[in-house]
Amino acid sequence: MQMTATRPLRDQLPTPVRRTAGAVRRRLRGLRYAYAQLPAFPAVSTEPVRMLVGPTNSAGQGYAWARAAESLPGVKAVSFSLRRPGRFEFADDYGVPLAWFGQSRWQKAQEAHVLGSYTHVMIESLRPLFGARGVPDASGEVRQLQAAGIKPALLFHGSDIRLPSRHAARERWSPFAEGDPLTDRLEKQASRFAELVADLDVPVFVSTVDLLDDVPTATWLPVAIDPAPWQQAARPLFSGDRPVVVHVPSNPQLKASDRIDEVLTELAGRGVVDYRRIDGVSHDRMPAVIGAADIVVDQLRIGLYGVAACEALAAGRLVVSYVGSVVRERVRSLTGREVPIIEADPDSLADVLTDLLADRPAAAERAAAGPAFVAELHDGRRSAVALTDWLDPKESL
Repeated sequence: MQMTATRPLRDQLPTPVRRTAGAVRRRLRGLRYAYAQLPAFPAVSTEPVRMLVGPTNSAGQGYAWARAAESLPGVKAVSFSLRRPGRFEFADDYGVPLAWFGQSRWQKAQEAHVLGSYTHVMIESLRPLFGARGVPDASGEVRQLQAAGIKPALLFHGSDIRLPSRHAARERWSPFAEGDPLTDRLEKQASRFAELVADLDVPVFVSTVDLLDDVPTATWLPVAIDPAPWQQAARPLFSGDRPVVVHVPSNPQLKASDRIDEVLTELAGRGVVDYRRIDGVSHDRMPAVIGAADIVVDQLRIGLYGVAACEALAAGRLVVSYVGSVVRERVRSLTGREVPIIEADPDSLADVLTDLLADRPAAAERAAAGPAFVAELHDGRRSAVALTDWLDPKESL
């Protein structure tokens, strides 16, 4: 006899009832926090320039940029993040759980701390710093910071400001299609944020050079990583029985993970590679995962490189991805360096991998360029240079 699993009682309730019950649970959880001790705030520095960056800390970059900023004389920097349950937690200097974010007691304390402690505040993705107060963005907080004599700046990571319609017109392999729910949501957000950028008229930074098409007046703030853990965990290339190919799909739709899976599953089925699709691994365990690979396939649709690619390059792995000629030329123009990522797209991926594996000594030579590229552009030093004009101590005294 076949048994049918019974859904939990809450799942059998009508949708409006479930939503109301969920709201009540969140409110009760929030009340517990309201009468608890507030999370500790960092001590106020005496340095002439005191920088705060938050609240998303996407891929740990808020923390990394804070450390880069502190390499500049007279600068103390702090990263703040909203800590969401179920998300990988990257290092930060202080943070708050999601349940606190809507509580007025914490919001007032956070506002007082920020306005009374910092000379410069970088707001990531236009997300509110002072908590969920029923506003869709941080534009009001930008004006509040300016009124308090604090120098604000905006930072965008990618899908927060990338206009899908512009991307689709430019890129043959763009994942954005009219009528797709994700595309439609991101189109509305990027359009609204672009209007706010123009209206607020404050310094803007972007973490990848492709975003300069969406914010031409922005400054490139290179992603920053610590290369050491990635290098230390890396085994010699092609030292296993079969080449290990890894894919880490942070966003499968944008990375073309379905096509990557198709190609690599077929190659693995023929015994050509050992394919490992990585899901649910915490960031502190990723150096070992990447270090055990020979090839990392990043993405095939967007036309950029970001944190994950830099981490794999730092480990001396062969990184295969769709960077695109525009981004390669822009990096060459800005830095004089060639991006050492092997170009592939949904049509060419199988052939690219086959060619790499046919001449492993040549492939290993190409991989050897990765660590030096990261050391020059993405270990935090160039990020500090990008922040220098905004953080000029002479303008903050």
